[in-house]
Amino acid sequence: MAAWFLQILWIHVGCVIASGSLFFTRGCMVLAGWRAANHTALRWISVLIDMLLLAAAIALTTIIHQYPFVQAWLTVKVVLLVAYIVLGTFALKRGRTRAVRATCFVAAVVVFLFIVTVARTQNPFGLFAQL
Repeated sequence: MAAWFLQILWIHVGCVIASGSLFFTRGCMVLAGWRAANHTALRWISVLIDMLLLAAAIALTTIIHQYPFVQAWLTVKVVLLVAYIVLGTFALKRGRTRAVRATCFVAAVVVFLFIVTVARTQNPFGLFAQL
């Protein structure tokens, strides 16, 4: 499987970009009051992208032999991923008011971007590792 490392890595990166872009687009649609933001097709596309993203992530961890709860940077990514998912559900549908949805949306985007910096630096402090 190691021979496929670069291909799996690029699938993972592509899915991160697609997932983040779709979430950002749907979040903006929700805040604009567009009912289409939670259309069944968009939700299923999101689920499919996220499933492929997770499968690629699991494959990568087995290839590089680095695992969450063993390596700190991967543990931080998993914990932040859970926070991102919770914030995302409140931003897209569970938030009762527009203010709650907006706050959760901004927080989810910040968490998403921090996850990216943790992945890029392979450091649990992400972009703050340089300080």
